[in-house]
Amino acid sequence: MLAAAMLVATLADWVPARWPTNDPASLDLLTGTPINCLLLEKQSWSSAFLTKAAAQNITVLGIIRPGADTAQAIRTAKEQHLNGIVLEGEFPRADTDAARKESADLAFVELPPRRALRFDTQDTITGTYQGVWPGVRPVDEKDKAHAMPSGGPWIDTNTGFLRYARAMRKGEFWIAVAPPENVITPLDRYFMAIGDASMVGARWVLALDSDFWKRLLARQDTAVRDWKRIAQHIRFYEDQRKYRDLPIYGLMAVVQDASSGALLSGSILDMIAVKHTPVRPVPGARLSKEALTKALMAINIDPRGLTPDKAEVLKEFTRSGGTVLNGPPEWKMPSDSKNHITVDEDDVKKLDEIWKEMNSMIARGRNMGVRLFNVSSMLSFYQGVPGGDRAVLHLVNYSGYNVENVTAHVLGRYRKATLNLPEGKSIAMDPYDVDEGEATGLDLANVPAYAVVVMEK
Repeated sequence: MLAAAMLVATLADWVPARWPTNDPASLDLLTGTPINCLLLEKQSWSSAFLTKAAAQNITVLGIIRPGADTAQAIRTAKEQHLNGIVLEGEFPRADTDAARKESADLAFVELPPRRALRFDTQDTITGTYQGVWPGVRPVDEKDKAHAMPSGGPWIDTNTGFLRYARAMRKGEFWIAVAPPENVITPLDRYFMAIGDASMVGARWVLALDSDFWKRLLARQDTAVRDWKRIAQHIRFYEDQRKYRDLPIYGLMAVVQDASSGALLSGSILDMIAVKHTPVRPVPGARLSKEALTKALMAINIDPRGLTPDKAEVLKEFTRSGGTVLNGPPEWKMPSDSKNHITVDEDDVKKLDEIWKEMNSMIARGRNMGVRLFNVSSMLSFYQGVPGGDRAVLHLVNYSGYNVENVTAHVLGRYRKATLNLPEGKSIAMDPYDVDEGEATGLDLANVPAYAVVVMEK
């Protein structure tokens, strides 16, 4: 029991990866990387592998999928001295609860579909196996579902959903989306998957395509080189986690719940993110005066979904000078019975009405925290308290190539700024005053896969 308690105490530090083999020699690939937690399919559970993993302080979690004898699998996991189990897939609630009790001496991670996510457990790690594969999705006549009202190159991203998930429950969140099957994935797409999750404080469960694994396990030079670069990018974001619990900068708040599309990618939070407007997700159930502190605008996606006391919070917000934009009276996102995770073409039409009014408010020229230029292929995440002493700007580049001459105008006067890059560089920047509501200008000569700018007064 003592060992289990010590294990749970380190859960927050686990950096996870799916592992395709039980060959003990493969663990040498983890030397010098931040990866310290492996997810292993049941057919690969092996005493020899577990023994060497333990010697290297590597945690091994056994994956259990629907259709298996869950109780027997948990007993086997205990007998083989796995550190914990992962229930991946859609299990009946009763089976999940029973498995949680049965595995009391093991670490327990549940990776259900998005619509089955539970934010009311005491599990240290929350997560899902469902996600979009991050990257720029071209818009053409054959891909109308991605011709979003926000216009411009549409970026497939999980960040809107992840912002909502982290607003619902602080702590560790894993998104275990895998690369497309039977496709050789370019190296930069792995960088995007890492940054897409890490930017907003979650972790991607690393997974490589089968061709990459084959070459890596054979120790081919190019595969080993690329593996080291992936590890370097993961370490970069692990180093930036010290900023994770800074508040989300939010002069604009979006009041949204699962019933109004918060679990979908491509919904309102993602559409605002494409415009690089800092936004604070506020789950309807958590709506309060405190949740809207320092906000100037609140977007209420589904007014009918609020209880009378929550609706009164928004009325008080307007009486104190805030602006509330309500969704159309008959507007409704798809029900939970639809087992999908992205906004489809019919949903886009529903979003268009609310987006036009929202976009007109965003486009009126007012700086809502940060304005960015030359970033059409990027997403951003801005942290800090309006008027505070420190702010952090995250940029993830989904283009696949370095972008030059990026400019940021951030509210507040900052006299010190540092640009952190994944290749291990920290560059002192030269902030300058911008006559735009007491703003600071920052020029980034070159943005690779990621950039994190730390500003201080």
